[in-house]
Amino acid sequence: MKQHRLAAAVALVGLVLAGCDSQTSVELKTPAQKASYGIGLNMGKSLAQEGMDDLDSKAVAQGIEDAVGKKEQKLKDEELVEAFAALQKRAEERMAKMSEESAAAGKKFLEDNAKKAGVVTTASGLQYEVEKKAEGAQPKPTDVVTVHYTGKLTNGTVFDSSVERGSPIDLPVSGVIPGWVEGLQLMHVGEKYKLYIPSELAYGAQSPSPAIPANSVLVFDLELLAIKDPAKEDAAAK
Repeated sequence: MKQHRLAAAVALVGLVLAGCDSQTSVELKTPAQKASYGIGLNMGKSLAQEGMDDLDSKAVAQGIEDAVGKKEQKLKDEELVEAFAALQKRAEERMAKMSEESAAAGKKFLEDNAKKAGVVTTASGLQYEVEKKAEGAQPKPTDVVTVHYTGKLTNGTVFDSSVERGSPIDLPVSGVIPGWVEGLQLMHVGEKYKLYIPSELAYGAQSPSPAIPANSVLVFDLELLAIKDPAKEDAAAK
């Protein structure tokens, strides 16, 4: 029961802070006020992403007021547990539906994309286009490479970009998502590819970020800048 109460309290605080009426004047001057707002903002975003974006903010405020004022709670613990269970079930059903829709949309996108001129589909289902050819070396699974990239959803929404940050990154070929592992080994240093990565070669149903819906096909503009030389790296370290 304590775990339920703690989860409820955290969620309620987050929702009431993040979901206040926009006309309400809130002081955000002291560190405590700013931190309180930050907690509420983060919790509110998390709840919305989990499909709990239609809770009653007035009831939330009443619950916090009763708890802080040590008033008698208006609902029994059993009623609260039942309510939270129903809410959680509804959120899971929503997320499952969204996941199914995303998977279906991704499958349709890849089927259509495979018909486009210049798009190559590998045995794994990875699709790619060569946007700039070069004659450099090809990386091995044991190599570390330097790349520039922009990651997008199929609707064009950018979720990550080293290009926008203005700084390429170094990464181990075998330490990234399967679609990248395969794609990088197809490339030569100096080349630019566009990778279309099926969800099963990316993150599948376990999204690493709210910016990437579950079962999403990911599109990457990828440039292979260099293959790191371990000998030179060791020498530089000494």
